[in-house]
Amino acid sequence: MPHDALAQLIAGRKPGHTLDQDFYTSPEIFQTDLDLIFARHWIYVGVEPDVPEAGDVMSFDIGAASVIIVRDDDMQIRAFHNVCRHRGARLTPDGKSSVGNLVCRYHAWTYALDGRLLFADHMGEDFDKSCRGLKPVHLRSVAGLLFICLADEPPADIEEMARVMTPYLAPHDVANCKIAHSTDLIEHGNWKLTMENNRECYHCAANHPELTTSLFAYGFGFSPTALDDLDLQQAERYADMVTELQQRWEADGLPAREVEHLSDRVTGFRTERLPMDQHGESQTLDTKAASQRMLGQIKDRRSGGLSFWTQPNSWHHFMGDHIVTFSVIPVGPEETLLRTKWLVHKDAVEGVDYDVENLTRVWLATNRQDAELVGISQAGVRSPAYEPGPYSPFTEGFVEKFCTWYLGRLSAELA
Repeated sequence: MPHDALAQLIAGRKPGHTLDQDFYTSPEIFQTDLDLIFARHWIYVGVEPDVPEAGDVMSFDIGAASVIIVRDDDMQIRAFHNVCRHRGARLTPDGKSSVGNLVCRYHAWTYALDGRLLFADHMGEDFDKSCRGLKPVHLRSVAGLLFICLADEPPADIEEMARVMTPYLAPHDVANCKIAHSTDLIEHGNWKLTMENNRECYHCAANHPELTTSLFAYGFGFSPTALDDLDLQQAERYADMVTELQQRWEADGLPAREVEHLSDRVTGFRTERLPMDQHGESQTLDTKAASQRMLGQIKDRRSGGLSFWTQPNSWHHFMGDHIVTFSVIPVGPEETLLRTKWLVHKDAVEGVDYDVENLTRVWLATNRQDAELVGISQAGVRSPAYEPGPYSPFTEGFVEKFCTWYLGRLSAELA
């Protein structure tokens, strides 16, 4: 799609409504999303415990790019393009492995874990290995969460996000966690539908019985005009409880109050620590802690749930006993990869301190349910009868902020 036609489509979008059909179905706009959003912004891709030891490697694709994340011999985490500097072969397959050096299987060019070319046979005496190291990819760890940027000049405001978020995340000590379980789920919808679905809980009561067990109904949005006097009193009590608990948590060294920059920054983000219902310990079916080993500096099991969202592709839930992280990667115009990881304390013992089924049950079910919703949404927006519909001003405000951020960043990059 020509840039001027896309610019007109962006300008014609009606605020407070879903996007035009082409944004969800067009192969040309999908490619533009890869080029202008996923290749130029900070993308969440994993956690430091993905590569816990020297020589540990994780490889993955974002569009046509393949990226290697590796922990080197000095225990530094680095990112490189997964491209041999000889004839372009990929050095490592998708997924995880452990290596001494990075060796291309094609002609055995060998790279150190810091990217330097160590060995290249049959290249002659004048060949300069120093010019043929692996091409680096920008990498930033934010309190143990790994973000990459494929652009030559990445957005600098990730430093501000890191400054704000590190006090929120540090008490959970991501670096001293381990990955207890991970899943990859292909959702049959455009990546923006996956993100829009996450940015609201309007649909939760009707679709997520497992997740809503630990959620207060008033915590995920409501219409004041639809409540009777008793409901309004309960909503007020919830608001008072949130204020009281956030003050208590902050006095204990756990930042809690909302920080929201979803649509007014290049690297958009939001965070808030909120109470959980019933036993209030964790996002489990019985709302009790799934792991007996608490994380980092967390002492009180009822320390609430810290949510952290980043534009364009992640959300995270930090609890006292475990963490769940989510990464969204576009695969095709109507196909999206949702990668979910459950983290526990690195010394927690499976079968003793935690049970994987109990740990993962809520979000495995919720992910399946959301995948179905994304699928029926994609089927609907594909129809010739589709036209943009209005968002709820009470429960879908963060969806509107996602769309505002997305269109604003497209416009800026087109310019």
